[in-house]
Amino acid sequence: MRVTIAEVARRARVSKATVSRVLNNKGDVDAATAIRVREVIAATGYTPSARAVGLAKGRTQTVGMLVPGLTWPWMGDVLQGVADVLEARGYGLLLSTMNRGADSLTQFAKHVSSNAFDGLLLVEPPNSLSYITTLHESGLPVVMIDDRGHHRGFASVATSNREGSAEAAQHLVQLGRRRLAIVTGPAEFGCTRDRTDGFLEALSAAGVHFDPRLQVEGDFTRDGGRACFEQLLALREPIDGVFAQNDLMAVGVLDALRDAGLKAPDDVAVIGFDDIPVAAHTQPSLTTVRQPSREMGEAAARMLLGRLEGEDLPDAPQIVPTSLVVRESAP
Repeated sequence: MRVTIAEVARRARVSKATVSRVLNNKGDVDAATAIRVREVIAATGYTPSARAVGLAKGRTQTVGMLVPGLTWPWMGDVLQGVADVLEARGYGLLLSTMNRGADSLTQFAKHVSSNAFDGLLLVEPPNSLSYITTLHESGLPVVMIDDRGHHRGFASVATSNREGSAEAAQHLVQLGRRRLAIVTGPAEFGCTRDRTDGFLEALSAAGVHFDPRLQVEGDFTRDGGRACFEQLLALREPIDGVFAQNDLMAVGVLDALRDAGLKAPDDVAVIGFDDIPVAAHTQPSLTTVRQPSREMGEAAARMLLGRLEGEDLPDAPQIVPTSLVVRESAP
């Protein structure tokens, strides 16, 4: 059975607070008492938990993390990367979601007011930025994930959305595709803007004209991707390549192609973004831009722990690069 601080205090005939002061080398314990406490510690083999030491220093050894929800396909990989780093360094993770909007934020605020964590990792949920900014300005260390530097007051870890989308465009052009369509994410997302700009800039650099009618806005869901491509087909304009700005929408595009009696890549080459697990198992398997989600979580956790241990947070976003994964839908 693990020896507790209460047992050490009982044997040394002192309070738990006195044991804690001895452990933390406080100078307000007389020498004889301190010697007696240390003798009991040595005799019992007592070792304080990391959490107890953290609390004695005004720290919880816990990191908070706030995310929109857990249904985003790449969120699990981000969380795993965060957890791997925190566990290796003796920190716990307090995870909060914004599934219930304002009610969720109220619950999260209770954790803040009780000082339940030392710093915060953030995948920005809707309608939370003002509150998080207030926390950050009050001194809470915050690191954003997937921010791309759009909120310049925060340290952040991001991926190369613009460059990855440019690589997708270049690959389609190299395949000889010229009538290209884009299924974007929601316009309010920074990644949507970056992925659109990167794709269009690469086409322009390659001398390929883009018809703006072939850009439609989706919602990052499979059904949304299907509906968007059906909308494109209704234009009756020739299309030989599609860039969908996440893999779920790309799978929806493949669904719509089959429904229309078309084939990928014979009729239309399709490229997604993220490289979620399903991408390797679609029919045909999906060419996509791999977003390094797990590595982003690891990098953000290391950055935040560095700040908690006295390092300065970087001014510029840390970029973890994407890579193109070529499969059957655009070989």
